[in-house]
Amino acid sequence: MMKNIIIDTQTQTPIYKQLYDQISLQILSGTLASDSLLPSIRNTAKELRVSIITIKKTWEILEQNGYIYTIAGKGSYVAKHTEKMISEKKYDIIETSISEQIILAKSLGYSKEVLIEMIHKIFSK
Repeated sequence: MMKNIIIDTQTQTPIYKQLYDQISLQILSGTLASDSLLPSIRNTAKELRVSIITIKKTWEILEQNGYIYTIAGKGSYVAKHTEKMISEKKYDIIETSISEQIILAKSLGYSKEVLIEMIHKIFSK
C-alpha cells in the first residue's frame, strides 16, 4: 500500500516529516482513496526499514491533521475529504512552501521583482 515512498537519509528533514509529506500528498492527489486501509504501523516500519516509533508518530500527525482516522483493533484509514477540504489543504501546503522560499530569497537579498521574474520564467518552462 505504501507506494513510491522514498526516504532520504542524506537530508536534515526528519523521517517522520518525509513520510507525512509524501503520504498526505498521496491522499490529496487521490492516489490513496478515502476509506482505504493503511498498512499496520509494524508492517510499514518493516517495509520502510524505519522504527515503529517513527511510523507511529507519522500516523498520529496524519490523524491530528485530518488525513486519516483510526478504529481501535481495526487499523487506520484514509479520511473522507470534500473537494473544498482538499483545495484548502493544497492551498495551505503551497502557501507554506512559497513563504519559506520567499524568506530564504529575502535573506539572500533578492527583491520582490526578481522573485516575480523567476516565477514567470519557471511557469514558462
